[in-house]
Amino acid sequence: MSPTFFYLAHLAVLAYALVGGVFLAFSDFIMRALSVTSGQGGAEAMQAVNREVFRWVFMTLFLGLAVFSLALIVYAVLMLTGPAATLITAAGLVYILGGFGVTIAFNVPLNEALARMDLSREATHAYWTGTYLPRWTFWNTVRTIACSVAAALLLLGLTTV
Repeated sequence: MSPTFFYLAHLAVLAYALVGGVFLAFSDFIMRALSVTSGQGGAEAMQAVNREVFRWVFMTLFLGLAVFSLALIVYAVLMLTGPAATLITAAGLVYILGGFGVTIAFNVPLNEALARMDLSREATHAYWTGTYLPRWTFWNTVRTIACSVAAALLLLGLTTV
C-alpha cells in the first residue's frame, strides 16, 4: 500500500468514527430529548437541525467519506490481497450502504417530509411522534452501527497490510 493511501486510510478511520459519533449522539440522547419537549418544540428543533446540518465540516466528512470509501474499495480490489483486501473492501461497502445509503434512502425522505409540515397542525404532531421519531431514530442507529463497523473493519484491515 502506498504511504499516502495508508495515511489517508488512517484518517478515514477517524472520520468514520467522528461521523458515527454524531449519529450516536442523536440515537442515544438528542432524539429522546427532542421527544419530551412541549408542544411542537421537538419537531421545530429538528427542522432547524436539518437545515443547519449542511455546514462544511459535517458535509465534507459525510460526503467525502462516501467518495473515499469508493476509492478504498477500488484500491483494495485492485492492489491488495488476503484479509487486508477483504476487510478494507468491507469497510468501504459498510459505510456506503449503511452510512451513506441509509441516509439517502431513509433519513433524508423523513427529514424532507418533516420540513414540509406546518408546526401548527395536529397532523405534524402525529407524524412527529408516530412516524418520524421511531423511524428516523431506528435508521439513525443503523447509520451509527455502520460507521462504527466501518471504522473497526478499516482499522483491522490496515493492521494486516
